[in-house]
Amino acid sequence: MENIVNIFSSENLASKSLDFALFSTLILTVKWLVMNVVKRKKHAPGSWKRELIPLLNTTLNWLTFYGILLLFLYYFSKEKWLFYPLYTSGDAEVTVFLILVAILTVSLAQRLVKLFNRFVMSRVYDFYDLDNGVAYTFNRLIYYTVMVIALAISFATVGLDLTAAAALFSVLGIGIGFGMRNVAGNFVSGIIILFERPIEVGEVVEVNGKFGKVEKIRLRSTVVKTATEGSLIVPNQYFIEQIVPNRSGAEVIAEVVVEVTFGQDTEKVEELLYEAADKVIAEKEVEPRGPKNVRFIDFRNEAMVFKVEVPVQSIVIKQKIESRLRHAIAFLFQKNNIRLASQPIEVKPS
Repeated sequence: MENIVNIFSSENLASKSLDFALFSTLILTVKWLVMNVVKRKKHAPGSWKRELIPLLNTTLNWLTFYGILLLFLYYFSKEKWLFYPLYTSGDAEVTVFLILVAILTVSLAQRLVKLFNRFVMSRVYDFYDLDNGVAYTFNRLIYYTVMVIALAISFATVGLDLTAAAALFSVLGIGIGFGMRNVAGNFVSGIIILFERPIEVGEVVEVNGKFGKVEKIRLRSTVVKTATEGSLIVPNQYFIEQIVPNRSGAEVIAEVVVEVTFGQDTEKVEELLYEAADKVIAEKEVEPRGPKNVRFIDFRNEAMVFKVEVPVQSIVIKQKIESRLRHAIAFLFQKNNIRLASQPIEVKPS
């Protein structure tokens, strides 16, 4: 206990701590002021706001983080507690300084690999005309490889025996493997998706009746952004085990299925459905993407089933147009005494 007190007892420790806090606050304040000045700049071109501001923000975050870390090492590099061994692993003594070096190695590797993928590999992909899916796969592989190496270096820096760690993880893996089958399955499915590319970033897919665009493909899950339900986090196994319609490049069609009671004038029903489709198209929310279509598709439990199809310009407007179609059909059916199959038939008293 006395040794620890001696380690932290320093005449200049309080003064150094105060100076460090003041300069750290100054760095954070300068960063905040610079970003506010840049963001408030009027008459800035679109490319400035779209590309340069995020890049400047990222750069300032890096400079702030590493500036404060270097400032910390500058002020306290001669303090005994910074090099006091927290524990000993073999011949290596793990100190606060070594832990900081390990954190610095991992964070620096993460930032450098992101820069490399963004500014170097992107030009390689453009040169060889690789599509977004292949580029995304290579970026993920490069990122995970570099991070594994950085973590291994960090563990070695703080004196962790990687051989013992590997043996420990293999034993634990057998024990927890049974309880993490789904996680492992999603992980393997993520690797399969990255290599086989049944879906790619930017494609439109249908998940449980919801349409959305694939935003990210991660090792455990895929992020699908929908127009109305927000972002869906879908386990990767779903894309491997289920039949997932890929709507990219396919014609987007607003569809409404209607069941009317058996025995009514089918030609009249078809005519009214065409009229409802024309009414929705006339509202100018639909840009023509092809001819509308009405089909008599089935008989079902004393009902006749019709389908109305209207090609639309995007997934975003599909549900809205389907709603407008239902409004128009309900109005026309009520006006012309067309009874839906779900409506009970009135029995007139004799």
